[in-house]
Amino acid sequence: MDARGAMDRETTERLLRAVGDLLDARGERHQVLVVGGVALAFGNVVTRTTQDVDVIALSDPGRRTISSAVPLPPVLQQAVATVARDFDLAPDWMNSVIGCQLDLGAPPGLLEEADWRTWGGLDVGFAGRRALVALKLYAAADQGPRSKHVHDLVALSPSEAEWNEARAWVRDQDHSPEFHRIVDQVVDHVRGHHGDHRTD
Repeated sequence: MDARGAMDRETTERLLRAVGDLLDARGERHQVLVVGGVALAFGNVVTRTTQDVDVIALSDPGRRTISSAVPLPPVLQQAVATVARDFDLAPDWMNSVIGCQLDLGAPPGLLEEADWRTWGGLDVGFAGRRALVALKLYAAADQGPRSKHVHDLVALSPSEAEWNEARAWVRDQDHSPEFHRIVDQVVDHVRGHHGDHRTD
């Protein structure tokens, strides 16, 4: 890994373990829900590297509810900062900037379909397909056809049902007709890469 650059899955796992070990040493346990490139990598959807770990929400110990991750809990922030120092990472290598996305509702299946892994005192729930398709569709509509999010959608190859569900959620985030038109264009663009429409 570049000192302040891209992280692959192996490196990310090492960093998450380091955070979990610090939390465990302090008698702390935290549950975070992660989206973005890291979730795609741990879901074996893509193999590309990523710049950060995107925490969209926190969960309770029983993993039944979600709550805001903005800001991250102080003890978790301290552990993230220590790992950043020890591994010469950018201070925001783990952040909850995307947490504001929850203001208008969580993406479909965020908690229910999360794939949980544990490292010491850190429980990480990696978002499943439905949540990732919805979030990537929103990001692709926002950032344009040349963004990494379009490539991620191509890799996800959503089914018709997943497209419909994602499109409904994304439209609830922004009700402007122009944004809805862009969303439809993204869907058509990604479908064009596959040459067919999945119905499963």
